[in-house]
Amino acid sequence: MIIRQFFIPGIAHSSYIVAGSRTCAVVDPSRDVGRYISAAREMGLRITHILETHLHADFISGHLDLAEATGAEIYAPKSGKCEFPHVALTEGDELPLEHIHFRIIETAGHTPEHISYIATDTSRGETPVALFCGDTLFVGDVGRPDLFPGKAQDLASALYDNLHTKIMTLPDECEVYPAHGMGSLCGRAMAAKRTSTVGYEKKYNYALRISERGEFIRALTSDMPAAPDHFARCSEINRAGPALMRTLPTPSPVDPKTFSEWIRRNDAVILDARSYPAFSGLHIPGSWHIDLSGNFATQAGWILPPGRDILLVVESRDQAEEAALQLRRVGFDRVPAFLEGGLLAWGSSNLPISRVPVISAKEAHSLVSSGDALLVDVRSWEEWEAGHPVGAVHIPWHDLRTRYTELDPARHTIVMCKGGQRGSIAASILKMHGFEKVSNLAGGFLAYQRAGFTP
Repeated sequence: MIIRQFFIPGIAHSSYIVAGSRTCAVVDPSRDVGRYISAAREMGLRITHILETHLHADFISGHLDLAEATGAEIYAPKSGKCEFPHVALTEGDELPLEHIHFRIIETAGHTPEHISYIATDTSRGETPVALFCGDTLFVGDVGRPDLFPGKAQDLASALYDNLHTKIMTLPDECEVYPAHGMGSLCGRAMAAKRTSTVGYEKKYNYALRISERGEFIRALTSDMPAAPDHFARCSEINRAGPALMRTLPTPSPVDPKTFSEWIRRNDAVILDARSYPAFSGLHIPGSWHIDLSGNFATQAGWILPPGRDILLVVESRDQAEEAALQLRRVGFDRVPAFLEGGLLAWGSSNLPISRVPVISAKEAHSLVSSGDALLVDVRSWEEWEAGHPVGAVHIPWHDLRTRYTELDPARHTIVMCKGGQRGSIAASILKMHGFEKVSNLAGGFLAYQRAGFTP
């Protein structure tokens, strides 16, 4: 048995090829399925099985695209009630793939319909060798059970049972292959290592070391990080079956005049995906800003309004195609165009422009100390709790979409994140809500701290 992992930074998603000598399965595929087809071809294999562990909340799955491209059968949890052709699996089902034997266990907890695949390589022995556990067990963590309103307690209790009575009874040497790693918001404390073993997790995973059910439930249902908006949408898209990628248009270059008319005519979203210094220097009024080099897909899924055309401002066609791919990973399929010639062409056409000054820690501190500006810390609650400037107002960047009303639009507002990228998102939100005097703190909290302006 050969196992090959595919990892997507940003959404921190892991998927796998599990291969015999002639055929293979793909576990929890991403939407850009060419990677699996190319890998299988290089390995001389035919993809015959597509294994889904659950209805993923943080990304759109590539199961339909991969099935169409390869003819492979899709396998998914029966309780997921998927609306596309598939083989429905429940506890105790078995699935052969040459000398590889998969046994299905139901592992509800992160989601109600979750299943895991226990793999045995019968060419070597009868002992389970690998666990493809989706978002049930991570390296250093377990799946968060709080994504379904009103169900967190019940799901946490089910997760406790499934971990202790099923997964933790597997041999210590059984390898653990989760669907996410550090950087994903499907858990709270994932380690950087992307695979593990059952024995190692039993020894070092904080959640598995909690033996008392009530304590486990409290730990898994309190002080969890905020969940992005798209978590509430992607599961249903995956259940129904997402649109095939081949049916979605490639973003086309549009001249500034047409771009401007499209914005007015179709109530489209302008998404500037350039670097935050570029956005700060010059951008189209009313633009959202999310830096393509940052955690682009998750941040876009978190805050952009669904159901509208997204028009891109980028530096090149390659960036437009990369941005469109990442947006489609989180369920935004309407990405029809990008601004041809970028902001240089826009400015040359005498169309409206805006700016967000980037200021130093010293200048920001001077303005705040004199009362001439308000410092708004837009980092997460966890970052704020770990340390923050005296007198700053805390509103996480994603919450500014509604909580901007707590601020005075006439006052000079300085936004601060850890380094600058999330601050730029926050600045774009404030600007589109009529805040004229907005600055971004260069280097964010790190610069402010190094300048000695924090306790």
